[in-house]
Amino acid sequence: MDRLYSCLQEIGEWSRTNLLEINEHKTDVIVFGTKQKLPTLKDFRITVGDTTRIPSSSVRNLGVVFDSSLSMTSHISTICRTAYMHLHNISHIRRYLTIDATKALVHAFVTSRLDYGNALLIGLPRDQINKLQRIQNMAARVITFTPRRDHITPVLKDLHWLPVECRIEYKILLNVYRCLNGMAPLYLANLLKRQSPGCTRSSEQHLLDIPRTKLASFGDRSFRVVGPRIWNALPTDIKCCGTLSAFRKALKPIFSKHITADILNIQ
Repeated sequence: MDRLYSCLQEIGEWSRTNLLEINEHKTDVIVFGTKQKLPTLKDFRITVGDTTRIPSSSVRNLGVVFDSSLSMTSHISTICRTAYMHLHNISHIRRYLTIDATKALVHAFVTSRLDYGNALLIGLPRDQINKLQRIQNMAARVITFTPRRDHITPVLKDLHWLPVECRIEYKILLNVYRCLNGMAPLYLANLLKRQSPGCTRSSEQHLLDIPRTKLASFGDRSFRVVGPRIWNALPTDIKCCGTLSAFRKALKPIFSKHITADILNIQ
């Protein structure tokens, strides 16, 4: 707590120096932890300036809703609620729109929300990801006038849309590539370590070290763990792509092979 209060004090001093003011009454506090540990902190309080705050069950940061157990349930519910509203409105005017105009609307109001911050959703249970997959399937049906009873797999392939789960891994791999090639911030790049150079296999295949963690619900979902795990599974020739655009182009066919009816035919 002493370190936390010291940090808050420094933030306050920095803000005043830069002619900024912290709105203490709108400051949210959240405590992250496992479902077993959180009940032991039910009496937790923290003072911000002249205001004493109690932890919130969820907070919004840069457009992403975080809950105390990092289940991302609130965030997914927010995405689904907003996306369904926009798809409902677009469907009412769909017959007056060209397919290109409809794609532009869907991308602006729906798929952009599915992609924003989606790397935080890695490792979530399948039922949570399926909620977002239903949104994507509905968006594809609106664009192509596909009836609800028809299979959506061919439609998504024609639109060249990767399923939600693949889009999440695709985003993480892009971040790993940027980290390894000097195109990412240091605080992110420093999370990744190449395997011992003494190992011939690791040097030839460009493998990354996967650190051990204690909690599958937190540690196994962190970028420093899941990034190397997905990266190591890539073919070596893709890892050696010289440019980011070439890496993007080589990645998509890899994920396209994993499109299955079980994932895409979610109603």
